[in-house]
Amino acid sequence: MDLERLGGLSMHIILSKLTPQDAASVACVSKRFRNWSSDDLLWSKFCADDLDLSSPIDPLGNPLPSFKASYQTWREDFNRYPWPLVTRVKRCWDRLKEWLAINFPEVLSTLRKGASEEEILELEKSLKVKLPLPTRVLYRFYDGQELSSEESSGSVPGNLLGLMGGYSFYDHLVNVSLLPLHQMIIETKETIRHIGLGNRSKYVVVAASCGYNEKVFFLNCSTGQLNVGTRNLTTDGEMIPCVPSALISSVHNVKGTQPQDAMLLWLEEHVRRLQHGVIKVRKEGKVRSISLFPEVPPLCSLAVTNGVKTRLIVKSCQVRASSVFVPELSTIQDDYEKFFFAYSIRMSLSPEGCIMNGMTFNSCQLYRRHWIIRCNDNIVDDVNGEAVIGKYPLLRPGEEEYVYESCSSQPHSPGSIEGSFTFVPGRLTDPKGSPFEAVVSRFTLVMPDYIF
Repeated sequence: MDLERLGGLSMHIILSKLTPQDAASVACVSKRFRNWSSDDLLWSKFCADDLDLSSPIDPLGNPLPSFKASYQTWREDFNRYPWPLVTRVKRCWDRLKEWLAINFPEVLSTLRKGASEEEILELEKSLKVKLPLPTRVLYRFYDGQELSSEESSGSVPGNLLGLMGGYSFYDHLVNVSLLPLHQMIIETKETIRHIGLGNRSKYVVVAASCGYNEKVFFLNCSTGQLNVGTRNLTTDGEMIPCVPSALISSVHNVKGTQPQDAMLLWLEEHVRRLQHGVIKVRKEGKVRSISLFPEVPPLCSLAVTNGVKTRLIVKSCQVRASSVFVPELSTIQDDYEKFFFAYSIRMSLSPEGCIMNGMTFNSCQLYRRHWIIRCNDNIVDDVNGEAVIGKYPLLRPGEEEYVYESCSSQPHSPGSIEGSFTFVPGRLTDPKGSPFEAVVSRFTLVMPDYIF
């Protein structure tokens, strides 16, 4: 069959089934094939399939005259990396940007434009390391975050803009940001010298909560593993891996089909949790931040009693509850406080109010708490006492959840906490009925596969 006798639509359908490389090769057959294979509608499909582009732009977002020029520019700009890795990293960043644009645009505006190959080489020369391929590509798209000196020091009373989120309990506040290359150089040199790892260390500081309570993440450039410092970091150099090591592969192999280091896996898992609502933006007063306390079951428990919701995660009096592992306060070599956890309790009263024996009350106030804390299914503590962190929250119908955070250390993992709150209908100073208990369903204290 003479293909040149086919019409343009038929050839477009045929060529669209080819890879971009094969479609480009077809141009060598004849002038007519060259015209068909240069059709920008064809290249718009390739750009959409590989790069999710709806307009012809270069990697920095600058407009280009055609989709074919756009595709060629992207391939040339990333020609030293496996193309499946480039498209995978772009999808990860695109999903993250889409979530931020809807939920937290202030963080989106902190992302720096992508680093050049020269800037990456400058870091490698300065720190005497070779970054894993996936991390290099991640930084080619976005060079970390640009935070003002006030934001990075924690002195500004505005939003906490760390891309990787954080948590707070008592006076402990963590909010982790991705460092730009120039700051990675500074932080790595200072930190390595401070903890005494030596000039030949292959660790690079890639993320940190600086200015609040310190939490530092180190990328091992040799193995591709990401580690986070514990309480013993400065004394013993103790770190914990943040990603399952079995998932890391081909971190320096340019010819590898599926290179993935811990940085890429870590960011992809973070994006998955954001997109699925496992973690969300939390507002405390006027301050917004990405909270690492899980919001959905099974990581968050929920119980409802007489209209009271309690959330570690909870419902009518509704209580919700969840926990997060706190590596920077854990001491893996310690026999008693090996694993440190923070937990968040959220309680609220349903719009219908507090319902008891067919009667409805427009408020109820917390009086007592009862906690049963287990480690490896053995009860290690049984706590009974008044109030929570010294407070007696008053719940009213339809108001925002009352939230408080506390902490617990464990010699082993897994552990769990469960218990109940005792509420009084009305107020403690003016009770309208007998006290009642709101259950707090069991929530786990577990060393996670991914540590943030």
